[in-house]
Amino acid sequence: MRSRLKSGLVAVLMAGGVAATPGGSGVALAETIGEALALAYDNNPTLNAARAELRGVDENVPQALAGWRPTVSASADVGRIRTRTAGVDSYRTNSAISLSVNQALFRGFRTINSTRQAESIVRAQRESLKSTEQDTLLAAAQAYVDVIRDTALVSLSRSDLQFLVEQVRAARDRFEVGEGTRTDVSQAEARAAEARANVNISLANLNASRAIYRQVVGREARNLSADTSIDAIVPKTLDAALQTSETNQPLIRQSQHLVDAAIFNVKAVEGELLPTVSLDGTLSRTWNPSTNIDRTDTASIFGRVSIPIYQAGSVSSRVRQAKEELGQSQLQLDVVRDQVRANVVSTWGNYQAAAASIEAARAAVAASQLALEGVIEEQRVGQRTTLDVLDSQRELISQQVNLVTAQRNRIVGGYQLVSAVGRLDPGTLNLAVARYQPTEHYDAVRGQWFGLRTPDGR
Repeated sequence: MRSRLKSGLVAVLMAGGVAATPGGSGVALAETIGEALALAYDNNPTLNAARAELRGVDENVPQALAGWRPTVSASADVGRIRTRTAGVDSYRTNSAISLSVNQALFRGFRTINSTRQAESIVRAQRESLKSTEQDTLLAAAQAYVDVIRDTALVSLSRSDLQFLVEQVRAARDRFEVGEGTRTDVSQAEARAAEARANVNISLANLNASRAIYRQVVGREARNLSADTSIDAIVPKTLDAALQTSETNQPLIRQSQHLVDAAIFNVKAVEGELLPTVSLDGTLSRTWNPSTNIDRTDTASIFGRVSIPIYQAGSVSSRVRQAKEELGQSQLQLDVVRDQVRANVVSTWGNYQAAAASIEAARAAVAASQLALEGVIEEQRVGQRTTLDVLDSQRELISQQVNLVTAQRNRIVGGYQLVSAVGRLDPGTLNLAVARYQPTEHYDAVRGQWFGLRTPDGR
Protein backbone atom coordinates (compact mmCIF):
# COMPACT_ATOMS: atom_id res chain seq x y z
CA MET A 1 0.00 0.00 0.00
CA ARG A 2 2.91 2.33 0.62
CA SER A 3 3.95 2.04 -3.03
CA ARG A 4 0.44 2.94 -4.11
CA LEU A 5 0.54 6.08 -1.99
CA LYS A 6 3.82 7.12 -3.52
CA SER A 7 2.49 6.49 -7.00
CA GLY A 8 -0.31 8.88 -6.20
CA LEU A 9 2.22 11.44 -4.99
CA VAL A 10 4.02 11.27 -8.32
CA ALA A 11 0.76 11.94 -10.14
CA VAL A 12 0.04 14.93 -7.91
CA LEU A 13 3.54 16.31 -8.33
CA MET A 14 3.28 16.21 -12.10
CA ALA A 15 -0.37 17.20 -12.42
CA GLY A 16 -0.39 20.17 -10.07
CA GLY A 17 -0.38 21.27 -6.50
CA VAL A 18 2.57 20.11 -4.35
CA ALA A 19 5.67 22.14 -3.57
CA ALA A 20 8.61 20.87 -5.53
CA THR A 21 11.23 21.13 -2.83
CA PRO A 22 12.76 18.42 -0.67
CA GLY A 23 10.46 18.16 2.29
CA GLY A 24 8.20 20.89 0.89
CA SER A 25 4.47 20.93 1.60
CA GLY A 26 1.46 22.99 0.77
CA VAL A 27 0.62 25.17 -2.18
CA ALA A 28 -0.26 28.52 -0.64
CA LEU A 29 3.01 30.15 -1.64
CA ALA A 30 3.84 27.98 -4.66
CA GLU A 31 5.72 29.71 -7.46
CA THR A 32 4.01 29.04 -10.76
CA ILE A 33 5.86 28.35 -13.97
CA GLY A 34 4.55 31.66 -15.32
CA GLU A 35 6.19 33.51 -12.44
CA ALA A 36 9.45 31.66 -13.06
CA LEU A 37 9.37 32.55 -16.75
CA ALA A 38 8.68 36.19 -15.86
CA LEU A 39 11.70 36.21 -13.55
CA ALA A 40 13.87 34.75 -16.31
CA TYR A 41 12.56 37.35 -18.77
CA ASP A 42 13.53 40.16 -16.41
CA ASN A 43 16.76 38.82 -14.91
CA ASN A 44 18.47 36.36 -17.24
CA PRO A 45 21.96 37.73 -18.02
CA THR A 46 22.12 36.12 -21.46
CA LEU A 47 18.89 37.84 -22.44
CA ASN A 48 20.03 41.16 -20.99
CA ALA A 49 23.29 40.85 -22.94
CA ALA A 50 21.30 40.29 -26.14
CA ARG A 51 19.31 43.46 -25.44
CA ALA A 52 22.54 45.40 -24.93
CA GLU A 53 23.84 43.99 -28.21
CA LEU A 54 20.73 45.25 -30.00
CA ARG A 55 21.17 48.72 -28.49
CA GLY A 56 24.70 48.74 -29.88
CA VAL A 57 23.44 47.71 -33.33
CA ASP A 58 20.91 50.58 -33.19
CA GLU A 59 23.83 53.02 -33.36
CA ASN A 60 24.63 51.85 -36.89
CA VAL A 61 21.66 53.87 -38.16
CA PRO A 62 22.74 57.33 -36.91
CA GLN A 63 26.24 56.48 -38.13
CA ALA A 64 24.83 55.86 -41.61
CA LEU A 65 22.68 59.00 -41.41
CA ALA A 66 25.83 61.00 -40.70
CA GLY A 67 26.42 60.97 -44.45
CA TRP A 68 23.71 63.65 -44.77
CA ARG A 69 25.24 65.93 -42.17
CA PRO A 70 28.06 68.48 -42.39
CA THR A 71 31.45 68.08 -40.83
CA VAL A 72 32.94 71.08 -39.03
CA SER A 73 36.54 71.47 -37.96
CA ALA A 74 38.65 74.27 -36.51
CA SER A 75 42.39 74.76 -36.48
CA ALA A 76 44.88 77.17 -34.92
CA ASP A 77 48.55 77.78 -35.68
CA VAL A 78 51.07 79.87 -33.82
CA GLY A 79 54.82 80.12 -34.33
CA ARG A 80 57.85 82.20 -33.37
CA ILE A 81 60.18 83.22 -36.23
CA ARG A 82 63.72 84.50 -35.84
CA THR A 83 65.39 86.44 -38.68
CA ARG A 84 69.00 87.71 -38.84
CA THR A 85 69.79 90.58 -41.22
CA ALA A 86 73.25 92.20 -41.33
CA GLY A 87 74.03 90.70 -37.97
CA VAL A 88 70.82 92.01 -36.41
CA ASP A 89 68.23 89.55 -35.09
CA SER A 90 64.55 90.24 -35.39
CA TYR A 91 61.66 88.21 -34.00
CA ARG A 92 58.04 87.98 -34.93
CA THR A 93 55.10 85.80 -34.07
CA ASN A 94 52.83 84.49 -36.83
CA SER A 95 49.46 82.90 -36.04
CA ALA A 96 46.29 81.81 -37.75
CA ILE A 97 42.88 80.39 -36.94
CA SER A 98 40.38 78.81 -39.31
CA LEU A 99 36.96 77.22 -39.38
CA SER A 100 36.05 74.73 -42.13
CA VAL A 101 32.69 73.24 -43.04
CA ASN A 102 32.15 70.39 -45.48
CA GLN A 103 28.68 69.37 -46.64
CA ALA A 104 28.24 66.36 -48.90
CA LEU A 105 25.52 66.95 -51.50
CA PHE A 106 25.70 63.69 -53.44
CA ARG A 107 27.60 60.50 -52.58
CA GLY A 108 26.39 58.10 -55.25
CA PHE A 109 23.31 57.17 -53.16
CA ARG A 110 25.64 55.61 -50.60
CA THR A 111 24.01 57.40 -47.66
CA ILE A 112 20.53 56.23 -48.64
CA ASN A 113 21.59 52.63 -49.20
CA SER A 114 23.86 52.51 -46.14
CA THR A 115 20.98 53.78 -44.00
CA ARG A 116 18.62 51.17 -45.40
CA GLN A 117 21.24 48.51 -44.85
CA ALA A 118 21.68 49.59 -41.22
CA GLU A 119 17.92 49.61 -40.69
CA SER A 120 17.65 46.07 -42.10
CA ILE A 121 20.43 44.91 -39.78
CA VAL A 122 18.60 46.47 -36.83
CA ARG A 123 15.42 44.61 -37.78
CA ALA A 124 17.40 41.39 -38.12
CA GLN A 125 18.94 41.94 -34.68
CA ARG A 126 15.50 42.47 -33.19
CA GLU A 127 14.48 39.07 -34.52
CA SER A 128 17.68 37.64 -33.06
CA LEU A 129 16.63 39.12 -29.71
CA LYS A 130 13.22 37.47 -30.02
CA SER A 131 14.97 34.17 -30.71
CA THR A 132 17.10 34.66 -27.60
CA GLU A 133 13.95 35.45 -25.61
CA GLN A 134 12.43 32.18 -26.80
CA ASP A 135 15.58 30.22 -25.93
CA THR A 136 15.65 31.79 -22.46
CA LEU A 137 11.98 31.10 -21.74
CA LEU A 138 12.37 27.54 -23.02
CA ALA A 139 15.43 27.00 -20.83
CA ALA A 140 13.53 28.38 -17.83
CA ALA A 141 10.52 26.14 -18.50
CA GLN A 142 12.74 23.10 -18.88
CA ALA A 143 14.67 23.94 -15.70
CA TYR A 144 11.37 24.40 -13.84
CA VAL A 145 9.96 21.04 -14.96
CA ASP A 146 13.28 19.29 -14.36
CA VAL A 147 13.22 20.38 -10.73
CA ILE A 148 9.71 18.98 -10.35
CA ARG A 149 10.68 15.74 -12.12
CA ASP A 150 13.78 15.24 -10.00
CA THR A 151 11.82 16.02 -6.84
CA ALA A 152 9.35 13.31 -7.80
CA LEU A 153 12.21 10.91 -8.53
CA VAL A 154 13.74 11.62 -5.11
CA SER A 155 10.37 10.87 -3.55
CA LEU A 156 10.14 7.63 -5.52
CA SER A 157 13.65 6.54 -4.58
CA ARG A 158 12.99 7.24 -0.91
CA SER A 159 9.73 5.31 -1.11
CA ASP A 160 11.58 2.41 -2.71
CA LEU A 161 14.20 2.50 0.04
CA GLN A 162 11.54 2.45 2.77
CA PHE A 163 9.82 -0.50 1.12
CA LEU A 164 13.10 -2.43 0.80
CA VAL A 165 14.15 -1.68 4.37
CA GLU A 166 10.82 -3.16 5.43
CA GLN A 167 11.54 -6.20 3.27
CA VAL A 168 14.95 -6.60 4.94
CA ARG A 169 13.30 -6.52 8.38
CA ALA A 170 10.62 -9.01 7.31
CA ALA A 171 13.22 -11.34 5.76
CA ARG A 172 15.26 -11.30 8.97
CA ASP A 173 12.16 -12.03 11.07
CA ARG A 174 11.27 -14.99 8.85
CA PHE A 175 14.84 -16.27 9.00
CA GLU A 176 14.87 -16.07 12.78
CA VAL A 177 11.71 -18.20 13.06
CA GLY A 178 12.91 -20.65 10.44
CA GLU A 179 10.53 -19.64 7.65
CA GLY A 180 13.17 -18.02 5.43
CA THR A 181 16.74 -18.42 4.34
CA ARG A 182 19.92 -16.41 4.64
CA THR A 183 19.71 -15.96 0.85
CA ASP A 184 16.41 -14.10 1.23
CA VAL A 185 17.99 -11.76 3.76
CA SER A 186 21.03 -11.14 1.55
CA GLN A 187 18.90 -10.44 -1.50
CA ALA A 188 16.78 -7.94 0.41
CA GLU A 189 19.87 -6.26 1.88
CA ALA A 190 21.47 -5.98 -1.57
CA ARG A 191 18.38 -4.31 -3.02
CA ALA A 192 18.19 -1.94 -0.03
CA ALA A 193 21.84 -0.94 -0.53
CA GLU A 194 21.13 -0.32 -4.21
CA ALA A 195 18.14 1.81 -3.24
CA ARG A 196 20.31 3.91 -0.91
CA ALA A 197 22.68 4.58 -3.77
CA ASN A 198 19.74 5.53 -5.99
CA VAL A 199 18.52 8.00 -3.36
CA ASN A 200 21.91 9.70 -3.36
CA ILE A 201 21.99 9.78 -7.17
CA SER A 202 18.48 11.24 -7.27
CA LEU A 203 19.44 13.92 -4.75
CA ALA A 204 22.53 14.79 -6.79
CA ASN A 205 20.40 15.11 -9.94
CA LEU A 206 17.91 17.30 -8.08
CA ASN A 207 20.70 19.56 -6.83
CA ALA A 208 22.03 19.87 -10.38
CA SER A 209 18.58 20.78 -11.69
CA ARG A 210 18.13 23.34 -8.94
CA ALA A 211 21.50 24.88 -9.82
CA ILE A 212 20.48 25.18 -13.47
CA TYR A 213 17.18 26.73 -12.38
CA ARG A 214 19.11 29.29 -10.33
CA GLN A 215 21.32 30.05 -13.30
CA VAL A 216 18.45 30.56 -15.76
CA VAL A 217 15.72 32.08 -13.57
CA GLY A 218 17.89 34.09 -11.23
CA ARG A 219 16.84 32.73 -7.85
CA GLU A 220 16.57 29.47 -5.97
CA ALA A 221 13.75 27.00 -6.67
CA ARG A 222 12.03 26.99 -3.31
CA ASN A 223 8.37 26.17 -3.77
CA LEU A 224 7.32 25.24 -7.28
CA SER A 225 3.81 24.47 -8.37
CA ALA A 226 3.44 21.40 -10.58
CA ASP A 227 0.71 23.02 -12.69
CA THR A 228 2.70 23.36 -15.90
CA SER A 229 0.12 22.79 -18.62
CA ILE A 230 0.79 24.46 -21.97
CA ASP A 231 -1.82 22.61 -24.03
CA ALA A 232 -3.87 25.76 -24.69
CA ILE A 233 -1.23 27.34 -26.95
CA VAL A 234 0.22 24.21 -28.55
CA PRO A 235 -0.73 23.93 -32.26
CA LYS A 236 -3.48 21.37 -32.77
CA THR A 237 -2.13 19.92 -36.01
CA LEU A 238 1.23 19.58 -37.70
CA ASP A 239 0.04 21.62 -40.68
CA ALA A 240 -1.00 24.45 -38.37
CA ALA A 241 2.39 24.31 -36.66
CA LEU A 242 4.24 24.48 -39.97
CA GLN A 243 2.11 27.34 -41.22
CA THR A 244 2.60 29.31 -38.01
CA SER A 245 6.36 28.82 -38.11
CA GLU A 246 6.58 30.29 -41.62
CA THR A 247 5.26 33.63 -40.40
CA ASN A 248 6.23 33.72 -36.71
CA GLN A 249 9.63 32.06 -36.41
CA PRO A 250 12.18 34.81 -35.60
CA LEU A 251 15.03 32.92 -37.27
CA ILE A 252 13.24 33.04 -40.63
CA ARG A 253 12.42 36.74 -40.30
CA GLN A 254 15.99 37.46 -39.23
CA SER A 255 17.33 35.77 -42.36
CA GLN A 256 14.89 37.73 -44.52
CA HIS A 257 16.13 41.03 -43.09
CA LEU A 258 19.73 39.95 -43.61
CA VAL A 259 18.93 39.36 -47.29
CA ASP A 260 17.59 42.94 -47.46
CA ALA A 261 20.75 44.22 -45.78
CA ALA A 262 22.90 42.38 -48.31
CA ILE A 263 20.94 43.91 -51.20
CA PHE A 264 21.50 47.44 -49.88
CA ASN A 265 25.16 46.64 -49.24
CA VAL A 266 25.63 45.84 -52.95
CA LYS A 267 24.04 49.16 -53.88
CA ALA A 268 26.13 51.07 -51.34
CA VAL A 269 29.38 49.64 -52.67
CA GLU A 270 28.32 50.32 -56.26
CA GLY A 271 27.77 53.94 -55.24
CA GLU A 272 31.52 54.32 -54.83
CA LEU A 273 31.78 54.19 -58.62
CA LEU A 274 29.56 57.28 -58.98
CA PRO A 275 30.63 60.95 -58.71
CA THR A 276 30.50 62.79 -55.42
CA VAL A 277 29.49 66.41 -54.97
CA SER A 278 30.31 68.47 -51.90
CA LEU A 279 30.37 72.06 -50.70
CA ASP A 280 33.36 73.36 -48.74
CA GLY A 281 33.41 76.63 -46.79
CA THR A 282 36.29 78.18 -44.85
CA LEU A 283 36.73 81.21 -42.58
CA SER A 284 40.25 82.13 -41.52
CA ARG A 285 42.24 84.91 -39.88
CA THR A 286 46.01 85.21 -39.95
CA TRP A 287 48.44 87.47 -38.12
CA ASN A 288 51.73 88.18 -39.90
CA PRO A 289 53.65 91.14 -38.45
CA SER A 290 56.32 90.96 -41.15
CA THR A 291 53.97 92.33 -43.80
CA ASN A 292 52.44 95.73 -44.24
CA ILE A 293 49.11 94.30 -43.15
CA ASP A 294 49.34 92.59 -39.82
CA ARG A 295 45.97 90.78 -40.00
CA THR A 296 44.22 89.11 -42.91
CA ASP A 297 40.66 87.73 -42.92
CA THR A 298 39.62 85.23 -45.56
CA ALA A 299 36.28 83.62 -46.42
CA SER A 300 35.88 81.03 -49.15
CA ILE A 301 33.26 78.63 -50.47
CA PHE A 302 33.84 76.02 -53.12
CA GLY A 303 31.71 73.43 -54.81
CA ARG A 304 33.62 70.23 -55.55
CA VAL A 305 32.86 67.37 -57.91
CA SER A 306 34.94 64.21 -57.73
CA ILE A 307 34.60 61.66 -60.52
CA PRO A 308 36.20 58.28 -59.88
CA ILE A 309 37.96 56.89 -62.95
CA TYR A 310 40.01 53.97 -61.70
CA GLN A 311 40.44 52.75 -58.13
CA ALA A 312 43.01 50.01 -58.75
CA GLY A 313 40.21 47.46 -59.06
CA SER A 314 39.42 47.41 -55.34
CA VAL A 315 35.88 48.79 -55.62
CA SER A 316 35.03 46.40 -58.44
CA SER A 317 36.26 43.52 -56.30
CA ARG A 318 34.18 44.68 -53.36
CA VAL A 319 31.09 44.89 -55.56
CA ARG A 320 31.61 41.28 -56.66
CA GLN A 321 32.23 40.29 -53.07
CA ALA A 322 29.01 41.98 -51.93
CA LYS A 323 27.05 40.15 -54.62
CA GLU A 324 28.47 36.82 -53.48
CA GLU A 325 27.51 37.68 -49.90
CA LEU A 326 24.01 38.47 -51.12
CA GLY A 327 23.82 35.06 -52.78
CA GLN A 328 25.03 33.45 -49.57
CA SER A 329 22.38 35.21 -47.48
CA GLN A 330 19.65 34.10 -49.91
CA LEU A 331 20.84 30.50 -49.70
CA GLN A 332 21.08 30.80 -45.93
CA LEU A 333 17.44 31.85 -45.84
CA ASP A 334 16.52 28.59 -47.57
CA VAL A 335 18.68 26.68 -45.10
CA VAL A 336 16.98 28.33 -42.13
CA ARG A 337 13.52 27.60 -43.54
CA ASP A 338 14.43 23.93 -43.93
CA GLN A 339 15.93 23.81 -40.44
CA VAL A 340 12.84 25.39 -38.90
CA ARG A 341 10.56 23.00 -40.74
CA ALA A 342 12.61 19.99 -39.65
CA ASN A 343 12.61 21.24 -36.06
CA VAL A 344 8.84 21.70 -36.07
CA VAL A 345 8.26 18.21 -37.47
CA SER A 346 10.70 16.72 -34.94
CA THR A 347 9.25 18.51 -31.91
CA TRP A 348 5.72 17.69 -33.04
CA GLY A 349 6.64 14.01 -33.21
CA ASN A 350 8.31 14.10 -29.80
CA TYR A 351 5.30 15.85 -28.28
CA GLN A 352 2.88 13.29 -29.67
CA ALA A 353 5.13 10.39 -28.67
CA ALA A 354 5.37 11.72 -25.11
CA ALA A 355 1.58 11.90 -24.88
CA ALA A 356 1.30 8.29 -26.02
CA SER A 357 4.06 7.26 -23.62
CA ILE A 358 2.14 8.73 -20.70
CA GLU A 359 -0.88 6.54 -21.38
CA ALA A 360 1.30 3.46 -21.75
CA ALA A 361 3.25 4.29 -18.60
CA ARG A 362 0.07 4.83 -16.59
CA ALA A 363 -1.25 1.45 -17.67
CA ALA A 364 2.11 -0.14 -16.82
CA VAL A 365 2.17 1.49 -13.37
CA ALA A 366 -1.36 0.30 -12.60
CA ALA A 367 -0.54 -3.24 -13.75
CA SER A 368 2.75 -3.31 -11.84
CA GLN A 369 1.00 -2.07 -8.69
CA LEU A 370 -1.56 -4.86 -8.88
CA ALA A 371 1.17 -7.39 -9.63
CA LEU A 372 3.21 -6.29 -6.60
CA GLU A 373 0.24 -6.53 -4.27
CA GLY A 374 -0.57 -9.98 -5.63
CA VAL A 375 3.00 -11.21 -5.23
CA ILE A 376 3.09 -9.94 -1.62
CA GLU A 377 -0.12 -11.82 -0.82
CA GLU A 378 1.20 -14.96 -2.49
CA GLN A 379 4.45 -14.67 -0.54
CA ARG A 380 2.51 -14.68 2.70
CA VAL A 381 1.04 -18.10 1.89
CA GLY A 382 4.35 -19.49 0.66
CA GLN A 383 3.66 -19.39 -3.07
CA ARG A 384 6.21 -16.67 -3.86
CA THR A 385 9.77 -15.95 -2.72
CA THR A 386 11.35 -12.79 -1.38
CA LEU A 387 13.12 -12.39 -4.73
CA ASP A 388 9.75 -12.35 -6.50
CA VAL A 389 8.62 -9.48 -4.26
CA LEU A 390 11.87 -7.59 -4.83
CA ASP A 391 11.59 -8.01 -8.60
CA SER A 392 7.98 -6.84 -8.59
CA GLN A 393 8.92 -3.77 -6.55
CA ARG A 394 11.77 -2.98 -8.96
CA GLU A 395 9.39 -3.26 -11.92
CA LEU A 396 6.88 -0.93 -10.25
CA ILE A 397 9.54 1.69 -9.48
CA SER A 398 10.85 1.44 -13.03
CA GLN A 399 7.39 2.04 -14.48
CA GLN A 400 6.77 4.95 -12.11
CA VAL A 401 10.07 6.53 -13.22
CA ASN A 402 8.98 6.02 -16.83
CA LEU A 403 5.69 7.77 -16.07
CA VAL A 404 7.39 10.75 -14.44
CA THR A 405 9.85 10.99 -17.32
CA ALA A 406 7.08 10.78 -19.92
CA GLN A 407 5.08 13.50 -18.17
CA ARG A 408 8.17 15.71 -18.01
CA ASN A 409 8.92 15.05 -21.69
CA ARG A 410 5.39 15.98 -22.71
CA ILE A 411 5.47 19.29 -20.86
CA VAL A 412 8.93 20.21 -22.14
CA GLY A 413 7.95 18.97 -25.60
CA GLY A 414 4.99 21.33 -25.58
CA TYR A 415 7.23 24.29 -24.80
CA GLN A 416 9.72 23.15 -27.44
CA LEU A 417 6.96 22.95 -30.04
CA VAL A 418 5.64 26.42 -29.20
CA SER A 419 9.21 27.72 -29.42
CA ALA A 420 9.77 25.95 -32.75
CA VAL A 421 6.79 27.75 -34.31
CA GLY A 422 7.93 31.10 -32.88
CA ARG A 423 5.22 31.77 -30.29
CA LEU A 424 7.10 31.29 -27.02
CA ASP A 425 6.93 34.95 -26.01
CA PRO A 426 5.60 36.89 -23.00
CA GLY A 427 2.44 37.91 -24.87
CA THR A 428 1.42 34.39 -25.86
CA LEU A 429 2.31 33.04 -22.42
CA ASN A 430 0.49 35.96 -20.75
CA LEU A 431 3.42 36.68 -18.46
CA ALA A 432 3.09 39.47 -15.92
CA VAL A 433 6.11 41.44 -17.13
CA ALA A 434 6.87 44.80 -18.65
CA ARG A 435 7.70 43.93 -22.24
CA TYR A 436 11.09 45.14 -23.44
CA GLN A 437 10.48 47.66 -26.23
CA PRO A 438 13.51 47.81 -28.55
CA THR A 439 12.04 50.75 -30.49
CA GLU A 440 12.38 53.05 -27.48
CA HIS A 441 16.17 53.08 -27.61
CA TYR A 442 16.17 53.12 -31.41
CA ASP A 443 13.93 56.17 -31.58
CA ALA A 444 16.03 57.92 -28.93
CA VAL A 445 19.32 57.59 -30.83
CA ARG A 446 18.28 57.62 -34.49
CA GLY A 447 18.09 61.40 -34.87
CA GLN A 448 20.87 62.42 -32.49
CA TRP A 449 23.41 64.84 -34.00
CA PHE A 450 25.69 64.86 -30.96
CA GLY A 451 25.90 63.69 -27.36
CA LEU A 452 28.07 61.12 -25.60
CA ARG A 453 25.55 59.86 -23.04
CA THR A 454 23.37 56.86 -23.73
CA PRO A 455 19.60 57.32 -23.39
CA ASP A 456 19.72 55.74 -19.92
CA GLY A 457 22.30 58.31 -18.75
CA ARG A 458 25.57 56.40 -18.92
